[in-house]
Amino acid sequence: MIRKQPEKDPAKLQKSVIAVAPPSFRRERALIKRGIWPVAGCDEAGRGPLAGPVVAAAVVLDPKRIPKGIDDSKRLTAERRAELFEEICATASFAVAFASPARIDRDNILRASLWALARAVHALPEMPKHVFVDGRDKLDTPCDCDAVIGGDGLVVSIAAASIVAKVTRDRLMCALAQDCPGYGFEQHKGYSVPEHLEALDRLGPTVHHRRFFAPVAAAREKHQPTTVEADTLVTATNTDIEISISL
Repeated sequence: MIRKQPEKDPAKLQKSVIAVAPPSFRRERALIKRGIWPVAGCDEAGRGPLAGPVVAAAVVLDPKRIPKGIDDSKRLTAERRAELFEEICATASFAVAFASPARIDRDNILRASLWALARAVHALPEMPKHVFVDGRDKLDTPCDCDAVIGGDGLVVSIAAASIVAKVTRDRLMCALAQDCPGYGFEQHKGYSVPEHLEALDRLGPTVHHRRFFAPVAAAREKHQPTTVEADTLVTATNTDIEISISL
């Protein structure tokens, strides 16, 4: 005898939501209990865009004053990110470092990102005893380092760093938009959305674009046909900007 399974109510299925736990301070607290402190979280923003730098941040949270609501920056609205950015900066030690488009072109995006993350750690007011970094790759730092895949959604110090990096980069791209009108940096922050691709094709690349990313290379070839002399000149004048900010 075959029993017919009761049909599930589509309305109820639509209402079912998978709860996502916020990042915790569990890993940091375990190290504190072993006498290991300071402990930093690191993350970056801007690996994917066609323009602008990679921005890396390192954050050491105050265990007694962790702002409520810290989460992976991608899960937060721009308004909430801005609020938490101010709270983190007011209660934690942090540092920010930038890998310029020139460095990205020279080293590739992964190596440039890891370089910026390590720079942010070194720029902290006090060198941490341990670092948690988002991703698969450990950093070149004097202290112990754990790479945590999906760390911005698991480790609250990494989540805090993701917020600092994201807000800093977004504000930087809005500033660059004033120097490069017509590209819409203030809207898409340099990512390869249709509006950006159209402007790139129409106006050509700026000094803030990553020269060897495919859409930029195609636009450069259209607007600036490649010659040995031209490429040499651009390479010589496209200087690498290295900036670190700490509080």
